[in-house]
Amino acid sequence: MLALGLAVGCQMAPPDVLPPWPTAATYPADYAGEPSPGARASQLGWRDFFVDPRLEALVTTALERNRDLTIALERVEEARGQYQIENAARLPSVVATGDATRSRIGSGSVPGAGDEAFTPNRRDRFTSGVTAPTFELDFWGRVRNLSESARSSYLASVEAQRTFQLTLVRQVAGTYLASIEADERIRLAESVVASRKEGLEIAAVRLRAGLTSELEFRQAESLLTQAEAERAAVRLNKAQSDNLLAVLVGGPIPGNLPPPMPLGQQASLERLAEGLPSDLLAARPDITAAEERLRAARASVGAARAAFFPSITLTGNAGYASLSLDELVGNDGMAWSYGPAINLPLFNRGRLRGNETVAEARENMAVATYERTIQVAFQEVSDVLAGRRYLAEQVDAQTRGATAQRQIAELARMRYKEGVVAYLEVLDAERNLFTSEQALLRLRRAQAENLVALYVALGGGVREKTAAP
Repeated sequence: MLALGLAVGCQMAPPDVLPPWPTAATYPADYAGEPSPGARASQLGWRDFFVDPRLEALVTTALERNRDLTIALERVEEARGQYQIENAARLPSVVATGDATRSRIGSGSVPGAGDEAFTPNRRDRFTSGVTAPTFELDFWGRVRNLSESARSSYLASVEAQRTFQLTLVRQVAGTYLASIEADERIRLAESVVASRKEGLEIAAVRLRAGLTSELEFRQAESLLTQAEAERAAVRLNKAQSDNLLAVLVGGPIPGNLPPPMPLGQQASLERLAEGLPSDLLAARPDITAAEERLRAARASVGAARAAFFPSITLTGNAGYASLSLDELVGNDGMAWSYGPAINLPLFNRGRLRGNETVAEARENMAVATYERTIQVAFQEVSDVLAGRRYLAEQVDAQTRGATAQRQIAELARMRYKEGVVAYLEVLDAERNLFTSEQALLRLRRAQAENLVALYVALGGGVREKTAAP
């Protein structure tokens, strides 16, 4: 009979079957092509992925001191404790008890009635033993499903903490790359400012000598102010990036870190294998967390359905009771009791039905959330795969464009010195060169960030070191 009840209990929760795969079986061939050979991101440690020792040190510090990560870790502990509470209900508990009471009972006449004086009787009672509090016989799987729900919630919190770790690694890397880009743009702006100050001084000498017009002098002055304004704006970006980086690493940035590598060398030499979308099921902790939340929701449905059936509980105790402490332990003072209790839900079926409806709705939401998580993961990987191809093309084109623009500026300055063209042509060439060089730095930063995003999107960043083959 008990086996039959347990079998019925197993059928209370919906079957643990994952919904069909909600995306295409492969990534878009336009930019992904066939699955390429290379390292699997989920097996590649972040210390081996990042080639900049300064960035590696910053990520290490962030994983040790970031306050949001600390909160995520404590939420894991909270979920683990809740699971322990629910799981403990599946086993009976035994507690030791001891009690001593004293009472007074009046005897004789009431004082003042003229009879003998009032003399109260004093009575002591001592007990000791063990007690098994109420323990539910889980015929229908209610307690088991509550424990399973708590367990899945705990596992989901573990995966959520890993997901946050990936996000933190990506944020630290992205902010660091923005800081490096700002440094290089500041150096570029300072070089341009110095060059244009020299040009303005030459224009002032030529103006005083009557060799040029005030218009050309003002044009040179405008070219200088443009570079100065850009330098101030980039310095602001640098300060904001460093301030955000300090928050991410959990405190002031250490001063003994290795020097940063140039922006153009930040791209990892390790090519990542994108694999198939189905590989994300095991690689990405956010998908695993959504799967565990789905299991928790289904277990909650099972517990809500089991509440419609009668529940049987057992209680018992055994020990000694005596009016004298000296005679407490002995056969004459032995006492025990036990008994079952049955609880039949009769007039609360409306509330139970409401609980079941809520649990089923949450299960449906968990299914949709699971599918949505997979779709978002597929989109993220597809986006960064597209970025890997097209950003590389942009960087190559922009590099050639900046080289050509630099040659144009040199030719314009030579032609102006020879008196062939007006200073306006030099002005346009210098502006275009400055803009082109800035765009190249932005694209290099974007390319490096995209590679980090690809690494994280494919499930990299959880491991510290690469798994041994």
